[in-house]
Amino acid sequence: MRTAKNVISSPNDHRAYRHVTFDNGLAVLLVEDLQSTEAAASLVVGVGHFNDPIARPGMAHFLEHMLFLGTDKYPEAGEFSAFINQHGGSNNAWTGTEHTSYFYSIDAAQFEASLDRFSQFFIAPRFDVTLVERERHAIESEFSLKLKDDIRRIYQVQKETVNPVHPFAKFSVGNLETLAGSQSDLQAELLHFYRTHYSADKMTLCIVAPLALDTLGKLAQQYFSQIKQRASAAPYPDLPIYLPEQLQTQINVVPLKEQRRLAITFALPAIDRFYKHKPLTFISHLLGYEGKGSLLSYLKSQGLANNLSAGGGVNGYNFKDYNISIELTDQGLCQLDTVIDCTFEYIALIRDSGLTPWRYNERAALLQRAFQYQEQVKAMDLASHLSINMHHYDTEDIIYGDYRMEGLAHDETQQLLALMIPSNMRLVLVAPELATDKLAMWYQSPYQMKPIPQNSLTRWSAVKVRSQLHLPEKNPFIMAQCTARTVPGSSPVPKVVAQEAGYRIWHKKDDEYQVPKGHIYLSLDSAHAASSAKNAALTKLYVEMLLDHLAEFTYPAEVAGLSYNIYPHQGGITLHLTGFIGKQEALLSLIIDKARERNFTQRRFDLIKQQLLRSWSNHTQAKPISQLFTSLTVTLQKRSFEPARMAECLATLTVDDLHAHVQQFYEKIHLEGLVHGDYLEDEAKSLGNKLNKILSLVTSPSQESSRELIDLTHKGTLFRALPVTHQDSGIIVYYQSNAATPDNMALLSLLNHTMSSNFFHELRTQRQLGYMVGTGYLPLNRYPGMIFYIQSPSTGPHALLAAIDEFIAGFSYAILQITNRQWESTKTGLINQVMLHDANLKTRSQRYWSSIGSKDLAFDQRERVVAQIKTLTRSDLIRFIMKKMRTKDCDRLVLFCTGETHQEQTQLTPNSMIVDLKSFKLNAKQFDTLPPSLY
Repeated sequence: MRTAKNVISSPNDHRAYRHVTFDNGLAVLLVEDLQSTEAAASLVVGVGHFNDPIARPGMAHFLEHMLFLGTDKYPEAGEFSAFINQHGGSNNAWTGTEHTSYFYSIDAAQFEASLDRFSQFFIAPRFDVTLVERERHAIESEFSLKLKDDIRRIYQVQKETVNPVHPFAKFSVGNLETLAGSQSDLQAELLHFYRTHYSADKMTLCIVAPLALDTLGKLAQQYFSQIKQRASAAPYPDLPIYLPEQLQTQINVVPLKEQRRLAITFALPAIDRFYKHKPLTFISHLLGYEGKGSLLSYLKSQGLANNLSAGGGVNGYNFKDYNISIELTDQGLCQLDTVIDCTFEYIALIRDSGLTPWRYNERAALLQRAFQYQEQVKAMDLASHLSINMHHYDTEDIIYGDYRMEGLAHDETQQLLALMIPSNMRLVLVAPELATDKLAMWYQSPYQMKPIPQNSLTRWSAVKVRSQLHLPEKNPFIMAQCTARTVPGSSPVPKVVAQEAGYRIWHKKDDEYQVPKGHIYLSLDSAHAASSAKNAALTKLYVEMLLDHLAEFTYPAEVAGLSYNIYPHQGGITLHLTGFIGKQEALLSLIIDKARERNFTQRRFDLIKQQLLRSWSNHTQAKPISQLFTSLTVTLQKRSFEPARMAECLATLTVDDLHAHVQQFYEKIHLEGLVHGDYLEDEAKSLGNKLNKILSLVTSPSQESSRELIDLTHKGTLFRALPVTHQDSGIIVYYQSNAATPDNMALLSLLNHTMSSNFFHELRTQRQLGYMVGTGYLPLNRYPGMIFYIQSPSTGPHALLAAIDEFIAGFSYAILQITNRQWESTKTGLINQVMLHDANLKTRSQRYWSSIGSKDLAFDQRERVVAQIKTLTRSDLIRFIMKKMRTKDCDRLVLFCTGETHQEQTQLTPNSMIVDLKSFKLNAKQFDTLPPSLY
């Protein structure tokens, strides 16, 4: 075993790190986190779908699935996931182009037992032949799930228009067709693939736990040193991703969703070697700038584009697609040459004038500050991220590599800019009205590939920069110095520091995370905001118009580490600001000043209105389960409306209607706010007074808007069918508690925790009803609830509901089989989840804001729920199931949609099909509360 040099970590990071390499070649990063109550592990294998055999597309993905279905030491399929879930953790995996990642978290007390199970994936997996058929149907379900996903459909077009012998051209997901054949033959191929590619020297492991580094090292050695190092597999072929005839081309793709988008793509070399200087990060910083004089600002002013991003695109062992992605308006689609003209003009501006040290250093300083005050993340997120970084960065830079910018490499940057030319370009144009002549395999995406006319290439090769385009000026929001203040807070939880009629401000000085950052939440309640579908649509439009109006003015602040969001909720709108506190009030003042102007132009109104209508229209193309979840909240919450209904209202509204709505919105406002972080109490009070003065100029005091939830008590089983156009069927079954009390919260959360892995294992793994299968604890407007959901390519809603009811009916018996030790362990796992330590200031702020919204004004709801969980017995769960979930006329809401391929199956034909539950007005649950930040 070899110990490498130190890993560079943030001055704000309390964790300790050690990198070791075992004799079998496995690289291991040990992370000691004595403040954590959970542990995590992540192992990444340097193999992905690029390694799939030509005759077996999807093999790497299929292998990832099969590893979860038993090992020689723990042969039961699903045992690992059940163990993780029982002990308050979660697990997942993904297969990429060149890497496959497996990761999980768990209660720290069970970490060693989990490592024993996890390590066996890579030592002695079973690949049980009897499970092959079942799991390839799971792959088919996953494939089916994305058949109408435009991202996947366009990705497949990209694969078909590259060098066909480059590994990127391979179909990555797999399905029943690519994984066909006898189970024994497929099992043999799995074993061969595993023994060829799953070698210890291709793996990186990161483990995080509240244990000393020496102890972690011994655990890693004990459980992972047995992984075999195998003979090296053949390297990826040294072939270009594009043939000469595949450059200088335009690829038209017709999407399912209403969208118009242009990607200008340049073929660049592999980028890992550039990470220390990050020349592409610097180029993207300039190209993606959104302030005055920027490429996006000019395109928006001309009505040609709504959004722009630079730097995305696929990358791999010998290539990088550098994308400039532009969301076009209808006019932009018609004037495509002008959009591309402007893009090449801005690239020329960067090439000729942009590579100045002060601009680079400004960006580097921002990254350095982000590293200096790096906020911690959850153990599983840390492990999964660092185990990937181990494949890309030098050992000392496993953490710091994301932030390192050690000087402007002028020649290197110019070499990359020299490749951003028309002759090295592809255009990918996505719009509904385009001409096509081919259908992509697997997803049937209509597309056309054609050469770009020579006169266009010549035109773009000799552009003259128009006077309206400018490089960014020095950023006024960047502070020379910022340091967290050591003044202690006066209260262990938030307290009210400013309150008058119509407003209330809470404050909590952070004493734990020691970063010079803050979070400000401000919720403006207006009875006018969502009193009708028309008003809800206008409020949403107002928010979108405001964000669009602010973008150019506030973008420098966002670059400097300050960010904000404005979003509508059930009773009004919420503004959330976060970032370094020195300039946060300046940003807030800017936002308030611009919000009060309300001088929206007709051109931007027309464009944003069209954009919003398009977004609501596209909701009908979302996955069935996504549409069902939207309808669940809309059905149950008063003053929530279906996207289609709001679109119908918005279609005829004018800019004058919007101005009138904004005027009425602000006539009576109630403000609730939270100031949390490195703010002192006097500063929070001062902010409250300023806000009160500003509001007094435009509004009169009001009460908080009430939040109402439809009461399902004594309604029996209510059904709602949704007209979803998709090959899959979907169903959600929702059970609602009749009281928002800690004991009901405890009971339903424990029931969900106990059921979830069993439900997944039985209905997904064993019965293969679909890829998206699960349960969830779902509180709505404070009232606890529980859901069961399935999206299925094979089974209609009638049979899905029967399967859910069958599972519920049999679960009482499953509870009886749990031993006392397992029962207490299950409760402990849930308690650890509920009481999980907030990893960073952001998570703590979100929890405080959610507590304020839920009227948990003592901020102790978690503790009260945990106290109730400790008292619950198996009999309590069985009694609830028998009384509330198994009776013939149990109160519940069933939302469903029938897939195109299931119309001939038995249909749900209940006695009372409902369209609008909101007709039940008398028993609506009412209470005065702000919604949590998630709403």
